[in-house]
Amino acid sequence: MNQLLKPQMEIYTETGIACRIEEFLGGGGQGEVYRGLISESPVAVKWYFPEQATPVQRTALTNLIQSGAPNDKFLWPISIVSNPDIQGFGYVMPLRDSRFKGIVDLMKRRVEPTFWTLITAGFELADSFFQLHAKGLCYRDMSFGNAFFDPETGEVLICDNDNVTINGQDICGVLGTPRFMAPEVVRGEIRPCTQTDLFSLSVLLFYLLMIHHPLEGKQEASIRCFDQPAMNKLYGTNPIFVFDPQNDSNCPVPGYHDNALVYWPIYPEFLRKLFVKAFTDGIRDPQNGRVRESEWRMALLQLRDSVLFCGHCGVENFYDMELLKQTGSLNPCWSCKKYLRLPPRIRMGNYIVMLNHDTRLFPHHINPQKLYDFSEPVAEVTQHPSNPNKWGIKNLSNDKWTAIDLNGSLRDINPGNSIAITNGIRIKFGITEGQIRAE
Repeated sequence: MNQLLKPQMEIYTETGIACRIEEFLGGGGQGEVYRGLISESPVAVKWYFPEQATPVQRTALTNLIQSGAPNDKFLWPISIVSNPDIQGFGYVMPLRDSRFKGIVDLMKRRVEPTFWTLITAGFELADSFFQLHAKGLCYRDMSFGNAFFDPETGEVLICDNDNVTINGQDICGVLGTPRFMAPEVVRGEIRPCTQTDLFSLSVLLFYLLMIHHPLEGKQEASIRCFDQPAMNKLYGTNPIFVFDPQNDSNCPVPGYHDNALVYWPIYPEFLRKLFVKAFTDGIRDPQNGRVRESEWRMALLQLRDSVLFCGHCGVENFYDMELLKQTGSLNPCWSCKKYLRLPPRIRMGNYIVMLNHDTRLFPHHINPQKLYDFSEPVAEVTQHPSNPNKWGIKNLSNDKWTAIDLNGSLRDINPGNSIAITNGIRIKFGITEGQIRAE
């Protein structure tokens, strides 16, 4: 890298505030990224290469700064910066904390997050792109280097937002990153838009959960020279999902695509069906067949609430209601291959939550009007202080609930109190009622 900026050099925002360059962090095709300080507060600075520092790019940045970030997951441009003695310009954005890791860290096993964490990250990505698209914006360039997550909590950060544009407005030459571009973009039939973003989002989610690319199977294994024509065929002119139920010509190869083969059967049928839709209908009919962000949000929260722990080895597995209906049992634990025993669970309408030792309920669980509200937990599974074999649900909300046992007897559950997890007991959470199964 050229390192266009040097340590201790000062650049200035459009209002004249100084930003002191601290260190070079890395670079890409458009420019270089540095750590800087504004009034002793750390920031990130992206400085464009001269050929990229165009009036069009500056106008696009100005529009993004004025529109503001869709939510706090985007490391959004804050201010354009320049220096009269240095050619070009750049912009300031929030600095990514070191606790956030990339998809490459996951694939190389530098981090070992839980399924719960990965699902949370997937939900936050889907929700963030829902917020972006709701503002009429298009991301254009999703890739390994643009999405980061905390391996402990699942929180996400999305960077390189300077290529975001108004949907349908082509003022930027960026088409995307190979492997993440929609097939119609690879073929040159269309420019990036919100519909192509949906394909890229599905690829990113598949990587998160399967640690593999959805189109890399037999076709990829047979390629001897992975050049541009080969990539165009694999991702553009002949894209075939590795688990296409109607076409096995690109299925994963054992010993070569083992991540896909191991992880795919672990997940419940409802999630696998959504991926099948994303990479079959979503390829054949981009306008109508793509999985939308709202569908991913709903499915990923259902998936997170389906996590259960193997009673033998303790690893995470999933409750698969469709499989249970078809066969009367769950698959064995994917890790130790032993029988899985269902934990207690609570049904609220068609929604089922596993009541594990660490389960918490949030406003969105008990109030349909508070969609995706994770502000504060309203309930948690707790262990009896003197009987470790007895578990209950503790009311963490400010509202009184009512429990109804199998005999119809009522009992108040005041804030701070608990009710024992008992088969058949119903709990009225206000406008929602849940029923526990513990057998």
